[in-house]
Amino acid sequence: MSRIVYVNGEYLPEEDAKISVFDRGFLFADGVYEVSAVIDGKLIDNEAHLARLKRSMSELKMTPPATGDEIIAIMEQMVERNGIDEGLVYLQVTRGAADRDFAMPTDATPSLVMFTQKKTLAKNPVADKGISVITVPDIRWKRRDIKTVALLPASMAKQAALDAGANDAWFVEDGFVNEGSSNNAFIVTEDGKIITRHLGNEILHGITRKAVMELARRENLEIEERPFTPEEAYDAREAFSTSASAFVMPVIKIDDHTLGNGVPGPVTDKLRKLYIEMAKAG
Repeated sequence: MSRIVYVNGEYLPEEDAKISVFDRGFLFADGVYEVSAVIDGKLIDNEAHLARLKRSMSELKMTPPATGDEIIAIMEQMVERNGIDEGLVYLQVTRGAADRDFAMPTDATPSLVMFTQKKTLAKNPVADKGISVITVPDIRWKRRDIKTVALLPASMAKQAALDAGANDAWFVEDGFVNEGSSNNAFIVTEDGKIITRHLGNEILHGITRKAVMELARRENLEIEERPFTPEEAYDAREAFSTSASAFVMPVIKIDDHTLGNGVPGPVTDKLRKLYIEMAKAG
């Protein structure tokens, strides 16, 4: 049975889902997106994702394609129509279709597209082993706090990691780690302190990042929000990344440096377990 995709008011089989060749998301990456996880058929932390979507649209002076309640209703329909018990809902908003011009049109109708992916999130065998990452120069634009569809640098970084035999890449700028290709980066020092870059234009304001940090504080774990260097990461006791699609993912190797004894550490394991418990509890 074909997957159902939502395109501008219609629920369509994916092979029939199409957008205009003049859509500015296609021509200029003039669009934003969100990805919400689904566990037990329920959208996880979805209000926070939609709040970030609203902010992204506002930063780009983009007209919302629908109200928040309408978007939620469509997302829930997508989960139901595609039978998603566990997986992801992807939604994308673009400024719409207009004749190609660098100037932003004032009369374009914004476009809203959604699709789902079935994916194992809670019992992910990759998280049991941990992943390896490489560091790469951060060549992205300066407004990474806006979740745009301009993901070519992130795709290039991910591919560079795969070509190097690693799983992912962490972006480095001015000697400091910013974040991963599609996630926020954390290290745990030898004395148990959790360090992650502070919020700003340099990184995406991760929804899972925020939730995991709240869980850590609830457990009386010390958190320091500041930049850290690759060298600090090499010497860390543990490392992990956070994202809606992987929750808390242990990092056991950075460049050529194996962390700890080469397996996911106790702080990372604890935070992953707590996050999944929170997600399942709704």
